[in-house]
Amino acid sequence: MEQRISLITLGVTDLARARAFYERLGWRGQEVEETVFFQAGDLAVVLWSRSKVAEDVGITDRDDNGFGGIALAHNVRTSDEVDQVLAEAADAGATITRPARRTFYGGYAGCFADPDGHVWEIAHNPGFTLAPDGSLTLPDFGQP
Repeated sequence: MEQRISLITLGVTDLARARAFYERLGWRGQEVEETVFFQAGDLAVVLWSRSKVAEDVGITDRDDNGFGGIALAHNVRTSDEVDQVLAEAADAGATITRPARRTFYGGYAGCFADPDGHVWEIAHNPGFTLAPDGSLTLPDFGQP
């Protein structure tokens, strides 16, 4: 697994409020399907419903399970790499919380939790091109 983070997804309770907060800080986002994407240097910060984040990564969103509402994503260049990284994570002691599968956005992704419960999504998203150094630049989603 290359040492990088592609996206940080923050599970929020009120998307409009959260977006307004970041925009007051000077950030400019693009909203697509109840998700807000911000380019943040060589990675992206994503705002999405906390319950949807939990469901997407394969865990229950309850206060007593340690889920902090944050998911880290490591994007890779191919679907085969998703399977490879998930296997490496499992061999290293991770718990697979969602086996790899096709996604609604036309990609392929799976998730694991590290020994402390921090959730990682390993994803191949054909709409998010990775530079040779692994940096991610968000596409223009066609929003003003």
